[in-house]
Amino acid sequence: MKTAIAIHGACGRMGQRLVALAKDEPTLHVVAAIDSPSNPRLGEDAGVLAGVGPIGVPVTGELPLGTLVESVIDFSSPAGTMAILKTCVDRKLPLVIATTGHTAEQKAEIAAAAHFTAILFAPNMSLVVNLLFKLTKLTAEVLAGKGFDVEIIERHHRLKKDSPSGTAEHFAHIIRTAMNLTHTRHGREGIVGERTMDEIGVHAVRTGDNVGEHTIVFGAPGETLELVHKGTSRDSYARGALMAGKYLAGKGAGSYTMNDVLGI
Repeated sequence: MKTAIAIHGACGRMGQRLVALAKDEPTLHVVAAIDSPSNPRLGEDAGVLAGVGPIGVPVTGELPLGTLVESVIDFSSPAGTMAILKTCVDRKLPLVIATTGHTAEQKAEIAAAAHFTAILFAPNMSLVVNLLFKLTKLTAEVLAGKGFDVEIIERHHRLKKDSPSGTAEHFAHIIRTAMNLTHTRHGREGIVGERTMDEIGVHAVRTGDNVGEHTIVFGAPGETLELVHKGTSRDSYARGALMAGKYLAGKGAGSYTMNDVLGI
């Protein structure tokens, strides 16, 4: 039995990978491919656009009425997320949000939408990154109050628009909560004084076509522990999103995370 999915942001880099990978996944069926109503590629076959040949699904500017969809995967832009969110709430469709860079107000609207339909909102779709979230929480809890400084370094491609990454922000949130830290410092320049014990340093690097790397550094006098994830292909994020879309199909209204998908 195949799960019928719709891909929102189908013309983007990640959307195209979702289409390509779903075509070869025997348990999934792409039934709709959506992008901005102003996108010049509207009307093109989503499979051709993704480089895997025709799949019989044209890219449209909105989710077609009458199409049986079991879950929607959003890999677009913050504004795009809000547009498809309204559609999913109105039609009670489960929505996986893989887009990052939302404002606090948008995040609040997403949280409210979970009262009406199933929402899986994650800062990163990689299965390994989500495992690293859990390892980071464990490490921070064990080292809390023991004199360790924490710094986060994230590296992405030069085209990434938001900074720091949503993944880095989530790592920082986990650590702040576990270690009772109150301040996040984004980079350092000039005479900034000695590092305080209640801060997390977050540093963003943009180079070439880097898919995504995150390093969490726990340092104390005489020793350092680093937790590292390096992505080498966007497919790791796309596969996680597809797994999330399959998981969310048929779920009731509520907020879900990748921990639910992983069973951790």
